[in-house]
Amino acid sequence: MNSSNMEKTDPTRIGNKIATVTAAFWLLKILATTLGETAGDFLAQTLGLGYVAGLAITGGLLLLLLAAQIRAREYHPVLFWAAIVGTTTAGTEISDMMDRTLELGYATGSVLLLLGLLVALAVWYRREGTLSIEGIRHRQAEAMFWIAVLFSNSLGTAYGDFLVDNLSLGYLAAAAVCTAVIAVVILLHYSHAINDVALFWVAFIFTRPFGATFGDLLTKPLAKGGFDLGTQNASLVCFVLMAVLIGLTMRASRQPQPQLVRK
Repeated sequence: MNSSNMEKTDPTRIGNKIATVTAAFWLLKILATTLGETAGDFLAQTLGLGYVAGLAITGGLLLLLLAAQIRAREYHPVLFWAAIVGTTTAGTEISDMMDRTLELGYATGSVLLLLGLLVALAVWYRREGTLSIEGIRHRQAEAMFWIAVLFSNSLGTAYGDFLVDNLSLGYLAAAAVCTAVIAVVILLHYSHAINDVALFWVAFIFTRPFGATFGDLLTKPLAKGGFDLGTQNASLVCFVLMAVLIGLTMRASRQPQPQLVRK
């Protein structure tokens, strides 16, 4: 039996269901993290549900989205990005619950979430031999990917709040710190001091606090240095921007590629 037949008969074998990493990917990731921050605060703070109830709601929705994403056998842009938003929204509730309900503080929460992320990545690497998202071809590997994503988004929220609240940097300064970290990582990548896999995960983690602090900048009152849009309006803005960008990427992917004419 050849390899193509084996792939067809292996029920655990899947195609690549992760979005291609392009400039649009990172723009969508930032919008998704911003939406996750504002939507999480909308449930817990604006609606007054609290962090435990907020996590129960967002966690339940996340489980449904991840079940559909992992069950699928091919890449669906809307489903994939909905799952990313789900992890960022649940990550907001996890971080805030650790800080305010459990009173662990953002510094302790960041350390615990970092340890959780490192354990998730270590288990994934031990099982698969790689942390590359291009190597995800089985549902078990995809499940490990989403566990790492949830930890990284929760960590990003806690770290972003640590910069703003504990270090009193302010929203713009905290976003600038995260941007500087990403810029350094990119420079290291182009100098061949860091490989593509490490680059992806560091950038993936630090785009989360960037989005979280940007979400706070949109929602917080003017007196606190924000734009005072409120969690509902900010969430709607991010949702519309994501929908437009996803639509544009889907349209571009359907465009026929130009064929080279040999003379």
